[in-house]
Amino acid sequence: MAKEEFRVYNSMTQQKEVFTTKEPGKVGMYVCGITAYDFSHIGHARAAVNFDVLYRYLMHLGYEVTYVRNFTDVDDKIIRRANESGENPLSLSERFCQEYLADMDDLQCLSPTHQPRVSDHLEQIKDMITQIINNEYGYVVDGDVFFSVEKFPNYGQLSGQKLENHRAGERVAVDPRKRSPFDFALWKAAKPGEPSWESPWGHGRPGWHIECSAMSAHYLTFKFDIHGGGIDLIFPHHENEVAQSCAACQESKISYWMHNGHVTNNNEKMSKSLGNFFTIRQITERYHPLVLRHFLISAHYRSPLNYTVSQLDSASDTIYYIYQTFQDCEDALLQHQGEILTEGLGKTAKKDPVSSAAEECINNLRSEFQTRMADDLNTAHILTGAFQEALKFINSTLTSLKKKQPKKQQLSMIQALISVKKELREVLDVLGLLSSSTSSEVLQQLKDKAVKRAGMVEDDILKLIDDRTQARKNKDFARSDQIRADLSALGIALMDVGKETVWRPCVPVELAPPPPPSEENKSTPLAEKKPTEQQVAQPPAVEQNKAAQEQTVQDAQPHEENKATVPV
Repeated sequence: MAKEEFRVYNSMTQQKEVFTTKEPGKVGMYVCGITAYDFSHIGHARAAVNFDVLYRYLMHLGYEVTYVRNFTDVDDKIIRRANESGENPLSLSERFCQEYLADMDDLQCLSPTHQPRVSDHLEQIKDMITQIINNEYGYVVDGDVFFSVEKFPNYGQLSGQKLENHRAGERVAVDPRKRSPFDFALWKAAKPGEPSWESPWGHGRPGWHIECSAMSAHYLTFKFDIHGGGIDLIFPHHENEVAQSCAACQESKISYWMHNGHVTNNNEKMSKSLGNFFTIRQITERYHPLVLRHFLISAHYRSPLNYTVSQLDSASDTIYYIYQTFQDCEDALLQHQGEILTEGLGKTAKKDPVSSAAEECINNLRSEFQTRMADDLNTAHILTGAFQEALKFINSTLTSLKKKQPKKQQLSMIQALISVKKELREVLDVLGLLSSSTSSEVLQQLKDKAVKRAGMVEDDILKLIDDRTQARKNKDFARSDQIRADLSALGIALMDVGKETVWRPCVPVELAPPPPPSEENKSTPLAEKKPTEQQVAQPPAVEQNKAAQEQTVQDAQPHEENKATVPV
């Protein structure tokens, strides 16, 4: 099967381009990381996950990738938060760097090749500022160093912003010491209560924009392949990076600028400054990290992604179905372990040709995956189509395998299961959705999260299953149906398997509205009314857990100015 050309959207040229590297077989990639002063929200997670998918896909294509993602640990926001809490700014930032790394582990983001911190690269930053001054693009005023925007005629080439369209002073007071109101700080003179370092211009600290220019050049040189980040960084951060890097080295050239879209909440950008965000932790307390990762790649990386609880529920259902299919497949293969070992199945494609149906399934899956990923990482709906057909193929094959079959046909089915499952796992691996835990462990983790979202413990569910079983024995089918409906509304599906009833997580189903009261019930005094079926089906423990859950929600609110409601 011929490989598709990998095409990426370049923000600089505003078009898709065939991806070619500066050095054959090698990729240099720099992605702007977080400013570490608080727990990271799912907007940060989207950038990390989408560029992790790019990292994995480039390695899947055979490239040797040097991936650099920085931490900003010297910044106004960090200093302000540290002063509020009475903490050392670098200590506070280090703490939240570690929290971010823990979140990245949960989301199965691979560790970048380098994760530089600003505080460890002051010499490189000062050297670049010196180059900019020597090339007459920077100037010193009272210990501050500014970049002269008007000296750089190509300013605005990335963002399309034109200086004449901006009215200086509308949002921030203009520093009268600047030659132009659009000039920005490369170095900030020391102020009381702020961390500072020695420099040729006096004690101070770097401006925000210079940090990434200096660190990217240090690890990747002034010429590298990909610079990425959130779309909100295009202006002014990345525009200023272009100007600084070119001012320091005229040969500076980044081949592709890639930017991911916002995560929105009610179609408004999710951000700490707006206070409408959810932290990664708040989501992963209630949903499996794989679910959040799947949600974050469910739209094209350049498109806005609107946060809703229903989308998380749907993503959870998809992940459960995938791993339940894997578990069923593994159980079946374990039962046929003898045949697998005897026949040497699954070792080489030449010895174990798959059936035409399995081969078609694999080819369709591979072709669709390659086509979508090669088209600017089009991960939207990537777990639908051929991927879903492959899961259906496994399930239908498992059903057939339970029936008595001639040995040759049975061996063919076993080989088909091994081959199709292997292909599915490869797709999930590139997407970062292949867990290091066993399928059974992932399923149990998903069930634990579903129970938590329902405000219950598993014993509550088992008690209701027993109640429903007894109601069916008593032919009280209205009661039986109500228990099932009540649980379904909480995201718990009951399934009757033979004489046994089992449960699994599901997308919560809204209960039908109750019928209007009859004339007889209208006149019944409240004290004489019987409890509704739903109230009967709801054990006291559930109500207690709901109250505990509400208290947990209150306790989990973002601190200080960042007030947002946890999804319930």
